[in-house]
Amino acid sequence: MPDSTSNYPDKLIDQFGRQVDYIRLSITDRCDFRCTYCMAEEMTFLPRDEVLSLEECFRLVKAFVQLGVTKVRITGGEPLVRKNALWLFEEVGKLEKLKELVLTTNGSQLEKQAIGLKQAGVKRINISLDSLNSERFKKITRTGELDKVLRGIQAAKQAGFDNIKLNTVLMRGTNDDEAEALVDFAIKQAIDISFIEEMPLGEVDHTRESTFVSNAETLKTLQNKYALTASTVSTGGPARYWRVADSNTKIGFISPHSHNFCEACNRVRITCKGELFLCLGQEDKVDLMPLLRNHPNDDQPLIQAILDSMSIKPKGHDFDLQRAKPAVVRFMSHTGG
Repeated sequence: MPDSTSNYPDKLIDQFGRQVDYIRLSITDRCDFRCTYCMAEEMTFLPRDEVLSLEECFRLVKAFVQLGVTKVRITGGEPLVRKNALWLFEEVGKLEKLKELVLTTNGSQLEKQAIGLKQAGVKRINISLDSLNSERFKKITRTGELDKVLRGIQAAKQAGFDNIKLNTVLMRGTNDDEAEALVDFAIKQAIDISFIEEMPLGEVDHTRESTFVSNAETLKTLQNKYALTASTVSTGGPARYWRVADSNTKIGFISPHSHNFCEACNRVRITCKGELFLCLGQEDKVDLMPLLRNHPNDDQPLIQAILDSMSIKPKGHDFDLQRAKPAVVRFMSHTGG
């Protein structure tokens, strides 16, 4: 492939002066779970020819890294159910300018793949865990097995990952009584945990307004039990962290409703279809798949499209629980978790 892209800038700057140095790439919309807040129970997945090949995923990552991106998160769906996904982690892990390769997973495949991921250069793992009760876990995930996820967490620790974080979505009437138990579990495992407010993405089988639990409420609940100190630690994302006294655990809060994090937004998302979404909560996008497939040996059109996309990155999202319809009609599993 000719090196014809060296004259492009080495930073992605949007119209509001924010530098984009972080991409979240979904490599599949498929998942072995069917979490109630993420997708419909009878989900119809994309035909395989409408999904980026792993080689196309790698081309995208290389282009973004050339433009100054230093952090890449691989998501899904469940990325580890994608056949040969480890190859992509290995190739991305070799990119010299990349500072951090991160995985978001439901944990179901970690028991088998944690060692390979560590060897590939993955630095951090975020694992979704919404309940420590097996029956409740099954109800939330519809198909998931809690014991399998717990074994996956142990496998990640044994593989040498020292940056493991749990991601939890609390829903009123479902698991909002488990905040303390989940924090206790994180403390015992010496890992971090983040609580994420449910986001209005896609039509699901409940009204999000009725199940919504604000992080302000969760923080207040936790402060009644734990000695928490606000932390200045940042992982380059929207989470605000609190340290738990006498432990190695930090509690993060990602609060798109109660604390807008758009002002310092530094990321974009790419779906498994090659759609570049400039904001999780808006529909602004650029379709990159045709550029990949129509120009297999020339990255100039791809890189120019990425640069041009910065002019349509919005100032902020448009999440509103009061709406009858979700702010965004696509499912989280489509956008990438």
